[in-house]
Amino acid sequence: MVANRILLRAGLTASDVSFIGVGTSTGALTAFRSGQIDAMSNTDPVMTMLEQKGEIRIIADTRTLKGTVEVFGGPMPAGCLYAPREFVQKHPNTAQALANAIVHSLKWLQTAGPGDIIKTVPEAYLLGDRALYLAAFNKVREAISPDGMFPDDGGNIALRALASFDASIKPDQIDLARTFTNQFARRAKRQFNA
Repeated sequence: MVANRILLRAGLTASDVSFIGVGTSTGALTAFRSGQIDAMSNTDPVMTMLEQKGEIRIIADTRTLKGTVEVFGGPMPAGCLYAPREFVQKHPNTAQALANAIVHSLKWLQTAGPGDIIKTVPEAYLLGDRALYLAAFNKVREAISPDGMFPDDGGNIALRALASFDASIKPDQIDLARTFTNQFARRAKRQFNA
C-alpha cells in the first residue's frame, strides 16, 4: 500500500513496476545489497539498518506520525486485530481477551525500558544487533497507540488510500461504521487504565 501511494504521487501505477517479495529480515537485506531490487518498501529493523549504514535513502517514512500524515493524509491504522463479524459475534469473550492482551501490552510499552523490550523480542528478529532493534523501535514508538483505540479518522484514511489505487473499491458504497469497532479496546482501556 505504501509503495502504491508513492508511485501514484510520481504519476505511476503498480503496473509500471515489478513487485518482488523479499521478506522482512536477512532476505530483504540480501536482495537489496546484491542489487536484485532497486527500491524497497519494508519494515524495521531492516530499514533502520540500511539507513544507519547509509545504504538507502528514505523517500517516504511511515514509521513516524509525521511521515504517515505525509503519505496517507492522516493517522493510518496499521497493526489491528482482524476477524470476520460472525466470529466476533459468536466468540465475544475471545475477542475481548485478545483486545485485553493488546491493550495491556500497549500500556506496558509506554513505560518499558530498553532492557525490558529486548527481553521480549525473539533473538532472530533482532538481526544480531540489539542496539539496532532499539533504534528502530524508538523511531516508531511515537506511532504506537497508547490504548489500542482505532483513530477516529483511521477508517476514512485507510479507505481513501485503498481506493486511490484500487478502482474496485467504491468508498461511497462502504459503511465504515460496520467495518470496525472500538468496543473491545474501550473495555480493555477501562480495565487497564490505559
